[in-house]
Amino acid sequence: MQYRRAFVPGGSWFFTVVTRDRRPIFASADAVDVLRDAFRTVRAKHAFATDAIVVLPDHLHCIWTLPPGDADFATRWRLLKTRVAQRLDPTLRGDGRVWQHRFWEHLLRDEDDLARHVDYIHFNPVKHGLVDRAVDWPHSSFHRYVAAGVFPADWGLSTELDGVGNE
Repeated sequence: MQYRRAFVPGGSWFFTVVTRDRRPIFASADAVDVLRDAFRTVRAKHAFATDAIVVLPDHLHCIWTLPPGDADFATRWRLLKTRVAQRLDPTLRGDGRVWQHRFWEHLLRDEDDLARHVDYIHFNPVKHGLVDRAVDWPHSSFHRYVAAGVFPADWGLSTELDGVGNE
């Protein structure tokens, strides 16, 4: 069976991108800063909106919305992954491969699908046992959502949330 990606110009996608062998490359704030810089650099030349994101030590989840008429998320990921690999300390790069070859994407179908994936992203550090509360994880767009009044700061305190973190 051949894997086929969905290309919808101006669409929104949920992505999961994993480090090679699940190495905890993004356990350091400096490595997360390299990732942030790569996002800024790629976005400056190939526009996209980061609607939600969480960076964990060995993977990240995010939601991107591309501009109308543009469905080329693959180029953006290639550029982003390449920039991060080039800028990381050689001891972190090891044999030169920072990332798994591929990434997983899901085309978001509607507002409910978007909301479920935003919840999944923000609850992920709790799901993985890294923190007890979503607000305690520093590398997440959750803080932006709290500041905008979308979520209360005490959201995500337990697994009692319907379906969150169970995908």
